[in-house]
Parts: sequence; structure tokens; C-alpha cells
Amino acid sequence: MAGRHPRPDGQEGSKPSLELSIVQKESKRRMAYQIEDSAASGLLPLVELLTSGSGEDGQDDGRNPLAEALAVLLNAAMRIERERHLGAAPFERSPSRDGRANGFKERTLSTRLGRVAVSVPQVRDSSEPFRPKSLEAALLSEKALKVALAEMYVQGVSTRRVSAVLEALCGTPVSSATVSRAAQELDATLSTWRERPLGVVPFVQLDALWCKVRRSGLVQDAAVLVASGVREDGKRTILGVSVSVGEQEVHWRAFLESLVARGLRGVRLITSDDHAGLGAARRAVFGGVAWQRCQFHLQQNAQAHVPKESMKGEVAARIRAIFAAPELASAQHLLRSAVEEYRASASKLSAWLEEAIPEGLTVFSLPEPCRRLLRTSNGLERVNKELRRRFRVVGSFVSEASCLRLASAVLMEISDEWETGKVYLAVPKQQT
Repeated sequence: MAGRHPRPDGQEGSKPSLELSIVQKESKRRMAYQIEDSAASGLLPLVELLTSGSGEDGQDDGRNPLAEALAVLLNAAMRIERERHLGAAPFERSPSRDGRANGFKERTLSTRLGRVAVSVPQVRDSSEPFRPKSLEAALLSEKALKVALAEMYVQGVSTRRVSAVLEALCGTPVSSATVSRAAQELDATLSTWRERPLGVVPFVQLDALWCKVRRSGLVQDAAVLVASGVREDGKRTILGVSVSVGEQEVHWRAFLESLVARGLRGVRLITSDDHAGLGAARRAVFGGVAWQRCQFHLQQNAQAHVPKESMKGEVAARIRAIFAAPELASAQHLLRSAVEEYRASASKLSAWLEEAIPEGLTVFSLPEPCRRLLRTSNGLERVNKELRRRFRVVGSFVSEASCLRLASAVLMEISDEWETGKVYLAVPKQQT
């Protein structure tokens, strides 16, 4: 009989709870496969594509089946990712839904199979940004092409040679005219990125590195100034870059003023080393903003004031203890003790500690998790390391503009990864 189940003792009895459990399990099983089933239906065009062969007249119709197949696979995979990200299938009402589907954004990728047109799913009202992982591998080739084009363009490689290299990378013919047009479009893209509007950026990091630039037949040192920041949403971004051969203070001041002109505001803390010219420029443009001198560079600077080689380890340990103190009062107490101890045996070191170390204690005004990430400019140093690696390939640049082009191409990709990645830190609310 329906609804009756045998008992262990051989008697039959009603088991409504068991029936309910079976129904619930079946419902969960169906829900688990619903997302895969709905998105897997997107693979049907792939089957039709791979089995259709040539055109209606039996001749090759000029299509690229492999590229089209890749597009179908990527589109289906991205739809699956979006549904898993949302926690619900299309048109499904679910209490666990996190956001809503918001259509698609068309994008064309350059791959070894040729140009692939894909429809990237969009999401709104979600707690986390949606970035399809299945698209990352395809985008890597596109990013590599941008930087490769910038590097070859900077080094003065002919458009004919560039087109041959790009054809080997992409698997499709690339004309010299296309390369020239791509270079012009790249310059326009980089310029737009450098001039994009900024907004509220509570924490800013500044750093500089050097490159070689040829001017009037001479090779000169040019400063590459880079600014990064942490936005209100806790994500990092590259704010700007500038290249110039000239006086450091004038260059720094013009660079900082350009950031303000683009809308940079709400800055609460600037972290940097004590670069030549930066102090005066920072005070002129951001006079009321707190400054955190990079603790890593302070440690390095201290070694120049230690009178004996045997003291260097001891002094470094004392400074580390000051920076690692749990609160400002403890750090100041340790600093006073070190200043007094070295006043007689190393007077120059004592005077330097008393003057310079307090500049590295500003970060104590922030919560402890923020201190670890904002006490140095090491995050920007890693960015500069990547720039130096690219610069070594070039050697000396033909102009400041060529250096700026390559630096912008590299930094734009880094900034894009930061802005679409994980939250860097939780920005504390400013106390009134």
C-alpha cells in the first residue's frame, strides 16, 4: 500500500517522517543539479557546431569551428560560474541568493585559435564582485599582448617585425597597419587610464625608481614616480605614474597636484620614504595630512649612523622592538631608552634616532591590522621591482614618453588585478 513501509519486527506501520525525509533528499538532489543542468544546456550549440561541418553547399564557409567551439565552452563555463556565485539558477527564488544576473558584456579575445567573441556574464547587488575564473586564462594572453606590444614599440622594433611576433602569439595574421593602429589605440588607452577621475582614497603610498633615458645624445637618469592607494572599499589601486628628468621637488609637486586635479580627496595617511624633494612637495600639496615614514627604509637608514660594525645587529633589534610595540606609549618609552643609552657611546646615532624614528610612529594612530599594511611602502616596492625587471629588458629609453608608455602598460594591469581582487584591508571609520 502507498505510504506503508515494513517494520524491522515484520509489522507494517505508517512512516510519514521517513517519507518526508526521502522527499527532502530528492528535492536537495534536484536543486544541486539544477544549476549544472541549466548551464549545461548552453553546450548544445557546441554539439551542433562540431557536427555541422561545412556550409550548406558542402564547401568551407570561412568559419573557424575551433574558435567558435572555444567561445561556446567559455560562455557555458562562465554561466555556470555566475549561477554558483549567485547561489541560484536563472529565475529561481532562493533565500541564499547573493545578487542578481545583469545581462552580458560582449568581449573579443585574441587566442591561438583566432579571435574569439564571448559574452561575459554580469552581476549586480552581490556582496562580492564577480570575475569568471574560466576567463582568466584567456585574458592572460590578451594582457601579455598589451605589454609585449608596449615593450616592442618602446624599443623601436619595426611594425613588420612586431606583426610577425604577434602572428606567432595569436595564431592569426596581423598586418603592419594593424600594429600601427594598435599602438595608437594603446597610447590612447594608457592616457585615458592615467587621466581617469579619482575619488576618496584614505591611504596613499608614494615611491620612486630610476630609469635611463637618452636626451640629446646623452643618457640621463629619469625619476619614475608611482602612487598607489587604498580606497574606501578596502581595495588597492594605482593612482598615477609620472616620468621626468629634472628637479625632484618640482617633479613631485607637479605629480601630487595632478592627483588632486583628478579628484583625489579624503586622504588620511601618506606612507613613503624620505625621498629628495618629496617632503617639501608633500607639505605644499597635502600639508594637513599625516605622514608615515617607511619603517623598512628607516631600518636601512639607521645603519649609516652606527659607529661600529658590532653594534649594527643590536641597533636593528632595538628599532624593531620600537616598531613592534603594542601601542604608541610603549614605542615612545623604548625610543627614549635607546636615545639615552646611545647618547654617550654613539651621539650621532642617538640624535638621529630622536629625530627620525618618531616619523615612523604615525601609524600607531590606526588599528593594529592597518598598521602592518601601512607602516612601510613595501607593497609599492614590489610593484617597482616588476617595473625594474621590464626596464632592464629595454636598457635605456629613447625618451621620457617611451618610458611612461611601458610603465603605464605594466601598472594598468597591476591596478586592474588589485581592483577586481580581494579586499586588501578593512578601512576604519574616521573619528570625528
